[in-house]
Amino acid sequence: MFLPVKIEFFLPTVAKALAHRGSCDCWGFLFSLHCCCVFTLPYASEVLYGLVSDDSDMPRYPVFQSAAALCVGVGSFSDPSDLPGLAHFLEHMVFMGSEKYPSENGFDAFLKKHGGSDNASTDCERTIFQFDIQRKNFKEALDRWAQFFICPLMIRDAIDREVEAVDSEYQLAKPSDSHRKEMLFGSLAKPGHPMGKFCWGNAETLKQEPKRMKINVYKRLRAFWKKYYSAHYMTLAVQSKEKLDTLEEWVREIFSKVPNNGLPKPDFSDMVDPFDTTAFSKLYRVVPVGKVHALNITWALPPQEKYYRVKPLHYISWLIGHEGTGSILSVLRKKCWAVALFGGNSETGFDQNTTYSIFSISITLTDEGFQNFYKVNKSCNSLFLSVCALRIYEEIQRIEANEFHYQEQIDPIEYVEDICENMQLFPKEDFLTGDQLMFEFNPEVISAALSLLTPEKANLMLLSPEHEGQCPLREKWFGTQYNVEGQEWMEQWTRNLELTADLHLPAENKFIATDFTLKPSDCPDTEFPVRIADSDRGCLWYKKDNKFKIPRAYVRFHLISPVIQQSAKNVVLFDLLVNILGHNLAEPAYEAEVAQLEYKLVAGEHGLVIKVKGFNHKLPLLFHLIIDHLADFSASSDVFSMFAEQLKKTYFNILIKPEKLSKDVRLLILEHSRWSMVDKYQALTAGLTTEELIEFSRSFRAELFAEGLVQGNFSSAESVQFLQYVTDKLQFSKLTAEVPVMFRVVELPQKHHICKVKSLNKGDANSEVTVYYQSGPKALREHTLMELLVMHMEEPCFDFLRTKETLGYHVYPTCRNTSGVLGFSVTVETQATKFNTELVELKIEEFLTSFGEKLNALTEEAFNTQVTALVKLKECEDTHLGEEVDRNWAEVVTQQYVFDRLNREIEALKQMTRDELVSWFKEHRGQSSRKLSVHVSNAFVFIGEKQEEKGKDEDLRSSAYGEVSKLSFLPASPKVEGAIAIVDIPAFTEGLPLFPYHKILK
Repeated sequence: MFLPVKIEFFLPTVAKALAHRGSCDCWGFLFSLHCCCVFTLPYASEVLYGLVSDDSDMPRYPVFQSAAALCVGVGSFSDPSDLPGLAHFLEHMVFMGSEKYPSENGFDAFLKKHGGSDNASTDCERTIFQFDIQRKNFKEALDRWAQFFICPLMIRDAIDREVEAVDSEYQLAKPSDSHRKEMLFGSLAKPGHPMGKFCWGNAETLKQEPKRMKINVYKRLRAFWKKYYSAHYMTLAVQSKEKLDTLEEWVREIFSKVPNNGLPKPDFSDMVDPFDTTAFSKLYRVVPVGKVHALNITWALPPQEKYYRVKPLHYISWLIGHEGTGSILSVLRKKCWAVALFGGNSETGFDQNTTYSIFSISITLTDEGFQNFYKVNKSCNSLFLSVCALRIYEEIQRIEANEFHYQEQIDPIEYVEDICENMQLFPKEDFLTGDQLMFEFNPEVISAALSLLTPEKANLMLLSPEHEGQCPLREKWFGTQYNVEGQEWMEQWTRNLELTADLHLPAENKFIATDFTLKPSDCPDTEFPVRIADSDRGCLWYKKDNKFKIPRAYVRFHLISPVIQQSAKNVVLFDLLVNILGHNLAEPAYEAEVAQLEYKLVAGEHGLVIKVKGFNHKLPLLFHLIIDHLADFSASSDVFSMFAEQLKKTYFNILIKPEKLSKDVRLLILEHSRWSMVDKYQALTAGLTTEELIEFSRSFRAELFAEGLVQGNFSSAESVQFLQYVTDKLQFSKLTAEVPVMFRVVELPQKHHICKVKSLNKGDANSEVTVYYQSGPKALREHTLMELLVMHMEEPCFDFLRTKETLGYHVYPTCRNTSGVLGFSVTVETQATKFNTELVELKIEEFLTSFGEKLNALTEEAFNTQVTALVKLKECEDTHLGEEVDRNWAEVVTQQYVFDRLNREIEALKQMTRDELVSWFKEHRGQSSRKLSVHVSNAFVFIGEKQEEKGKDEDLRSSAYGEVSKLSFLPASPKVEGAIAIVDIPAFTEGLPLFPYHKILK
């Protein structure tokens, strides 16, 4: 029996906060935040809970998934010294069955069956678990999920298998330069400080070394769970359509059995100044995995979380990261020394915890910027001369308040994740606002933080491929090559510290919205977009928002051109045009970005895509700015050289990633006349000129078709003006011939073909195998049937290939729509040090055979349950306006215009039968199947310790940066019976028939 507990509601506090900001729209805002309460269960549990009820009579409210998230106040800082990565490993293990629900993959199977998903993450001092599911199954899912915190099985047999999953996750992270920098940075902490721990864990720390040291990992894992997964460390957020009373009843019933050991919570707050060491304030020259020059300047400050109401680091980062006139980046760009600059604190556990807070500046340098990095450093001197300006603070405060007040809904699973973590960080009156609003200007707090950002206390990391061969030191876990330089660089940095005339505070921002009026409709409201303008030079689709009722809008345009796909050279020139256009806009458009107006330029396959969104009041200003710069496009030779150099690095960095290379190879085979990334790299390397770019920009603008979509808080009359501005300003002619917005697709032979290529990164142990089955140009019904098939396949695929076979961390089936041609695939990302790609191929085949047997045994009830789950997912209303726009834009940009596609798919699903699904799968698996396997294999890494060591020796003698200007094909292994190797893609595709252009309209 439980004693009554006091229930404290959020509503009065939030209403007070809104009133303080002068808002007169409290109820609309409270509605968007839902009804909330927070309470603590008594005695045994004492878990702090936040409930979010979606219950409302207001008609504009969308119907969401239900969701829950639980944050445990313990993370990798609590790892024992002899078992690095144990907290992360436990995050994996608790999900593998419970006493009440013992099936190892039972929870995932239940979620997939009912249209749900889940995830978890381990940070330095917190571990978060979250899931979502359809509302009618929420209570049962909540009970199943809670058992992981009440009585997880964590059976011995699963330990070795799940260690492999943790190890695969680590191997996938190893080629990431951001992760490598973090591990190197952490190694600079004082001995014994948890920042120096290896938080990832791998097979060495969780299996091999414990075995050698006779450590019982199973017992230690259970002891860690018992000690740290205690109710009084936990916070829980739950969101569903039920009433608050119902949610509270469920939570009390289900979570009251979470154990509470009463032990003090892990506290690291006495371990301050972890980087007060001689090793920290030095220059570290680092060899990156990717081709990039980057300078990272980092300071370790006392913990700043307690100043969340002031947010001093957010204020400072706003000044340093500003990209407008008078900013550091503006000066560096004009000298062609840098292309990007970011400053601040990411608020992850690595950047901010109870022992320190980081402030960092990260600058992406050009080749010339790398050669002048000391001078780049000096350009950052304005940081040390920054001031606390009330005008600037209030401007940021107003922007953040506008964004918060008129924020759009986010997915429930994201919302509860944010709230449960906020419950660990802030007092209850600020659970909803503590991480978003700037409450009070305090110059003393800001000045105190600024005073610590001095050259003498900074750590510098300079990343460049130029350092290869000059860095004899290696970080222990990720193998990052680096070298250390002493204090001589400090003198050059600190000499003549003064603010140059080019650097100054930003002017008042003209893009900040002040009019939030919801506009009346000037034409009949419609459920879907309608074409309100149409000519031989362009057309416009429009839909007034009367559902979400927020003062925001989305404007998107596709400028379709016939010249882009004419050659690989033209594709590269188009990439350069879009990149340099973005560069030209960066300074004048930055104020708009600061004011929460967003823009994005995308070099599409067949045209330039322009996207703008934000508060509608000033959105036309931003759109006009973009079109003006496109109309007057120019590029100096220095800027051209800078971006040609950067683009070459971008292509290289894409090609060295196995998953990107695999996609490029697959589409090169399937899509006729597609230019591959290798083709583009070769064209760029061959040499291009500024004159060629200017000439291409003229030919691009000469002949276009402009197709747009406007949705949100604009009238139809206002919306038409966007298209009018495009046609008037760009002055282009109509297309002389229709330009298809998709490729024609090759019809694969009715045999099994394998295309195996070498990975282009010698130092990356990761390989990828994708097995693709082509279906052909099908109708909407078949596409929906394929979705259903893949949905059936997801959980068994994960269970077979990852949980049981431990082939890799990422394993997944996918429904493929390749320029209108249907297919499905199964992908496994594995490690060449563990499995060769042929073995993975055979295991995928083994899985598909077993899945076929399961499908044959599928009951009508199980089939209907899965159909219902997919129907419910498609019936789920949009969380925010952006989701609706994305779906409508997909119809416009592909010129299909089936805006009611979801409704048609739902009707098709309701008519499907079990036998139809089984036959559909068998049709793709029979003798006449069109099967293509793409293997990206690291031929530089061998299975077995001796060969692996040999590979390491060879790596030391040669460059880690391999040649990416051509593909290296490998023969198919005889292990895969009947497979035909593709060793020349053009020769293979040359004689194959092509499907006609196909759109999925019916």
